[in-house]
Amino acid sequence: MSINKKSFTCFEQLALHLEQHIPTLFVASKTSTVIAYDQLETHSSGFCLGDLSGMPKNLSLDAEGILQVLGPVTWKEARAFCRSKNRDIMTAPTEELATVLAGLATSATGERCFGFGTLRDQVSKIKYLDYNGQEQLLQHENDVLGLLEKQAKVECRQILNQYQQTYRPYLAFKNAPFPRLLKETDLLIGTEGQLGVITQAQIKTLEMTDVSFVFILLPKWEEDYSLHLKIFSCVQTKRENIFSCELLDDNSLNVLPGQRPGKRGQDLIFLEMPSQQLPSIMSQILDQIPQLDESNIFEISGNKCHQLRMQVPRATFEANAAAGVVKMGTDVQVRPDKIGQLLDLYREFARLGIGYNLFGHFGDAHLHFNFLPTSEQLPFCQLKFEKFYSQVFDLHGSPFAEHGVGFIKQKFIKKFYNLWQYNMFEILKNSFDPHHQFFPGGFMHLKATL
Repeated sequence: MSINKKSFTCFEQLALHLEQHIPTLFVASKTSTVIAYDQLETHSSGFCLGDLSGMPKNLSLDAEGILQVLGPVTWKEARAFCRSKNRDIMTAPTEELATVLAGLATSATGERCFGFGTLRDQVSKIKYLDYNGQEQLLQHENDVLGLLEKQAKVECRQILNQYQQTYRPYLAFKNAPFPRLLKETDLLIGTEGQLGVITQAQIKTLEMTDVSFVFILLPKWEEDYSLHLKIFSCVQTKRENIFSCELLDDNSLNVLPGQRPGKRGQDLIFLEMPSQQLPSIMSQILDQIPQLDESNIFEISGNKCHQLRMQVPRATFEANAAAGVVKMGTDVQVRPDKIGQLLDLYREFARLGIGYNLFGHFGDAHLHFNFLPTSEQLPFCQLKFEKFYSQVFDLHGSPFAEHGVGFIKQKFIKKFYNLWQYNMFEILKNSFDPHHQFFPGGFMHLKATL
């Protein structure tokens, strides 16, 4: 079945479409890694694909440094605008061409979560269009219960309390396997567009400061990750002074065009920090980890670092596309004391004889392992992932900590839900999407099998 596609160029046109209650999956930059856009026909039950990339967009900054984002502004545009005003955003998704408002829908976090916390707590206000095309306002300062009971017109306190208790073990994570639902803004952050279309957002920024990037070359993690873990432990005590702590393994660096940093057979961890604090921080790290070889530590420019960081996931996507397979990657975060166990699970994958790489937000114990299979190896990888996500469940980890569930990951997420999640999803959909027009087939449509 072919997908009906519609492009929107103004808010009035979008509101009129919503008034008709047409089941629609709204997209902007199409950078999601959990929706296979070229295979949407397999999920289609007559829904529309709504393109928001042509909508009006605008950026403004108030006197308190609050950034207002209207429409399909990209992270690259938002960052450049803020820096032109001597401000900086605190979130750094790797794919800068993704749109900010879509990032809210999936609760994207990126690199700087290590130093600045999650995106959801940087958002002060959200405006969105509801199922009747009416504009609504959500404020982070308000608890979600009042709005939820007003909209649902039923007593939600017990179900919400139980739901929030199941979220509690994930409070220190970027994202749980299900949305947080503490503040009003949580209704649209991480719910993947299943309750409305975000049109505007206000996001906190901070005064811009000079930053430096330090690369540390290490042995391959598959062979010996002891130094990796020493760095991991060391930086946990320096979150106020280190903005990012990222890993790019040897296999990730080998796919890059041109000359790679370091020699083959070396992983790379990079740290982002205020330039004026670099000597002090690196001196402390070297004192605490005398095994580090200073000849394997060097600075690199911010532009080169960002370019390198973006090239790796793009090269991974291109390799899978060339092989004709859907991206086979993980998005798992665990508690800091479980990082070694997560690496051990990835070591098992590394021994299977299938191409792979490992990269991601090392300081947050949040890593992306990517198989690079042939089409013939794809079913085997799927079976391995099924076992893997059961092991992540046993580790009390979060299976999809920043990129959402979409369609691709739904078969793995159900193990992480219980009746409180399903009951809350039903309340949310019936209250905020009574015609089931937003993201048909999204994770809130999953049914309990308990």
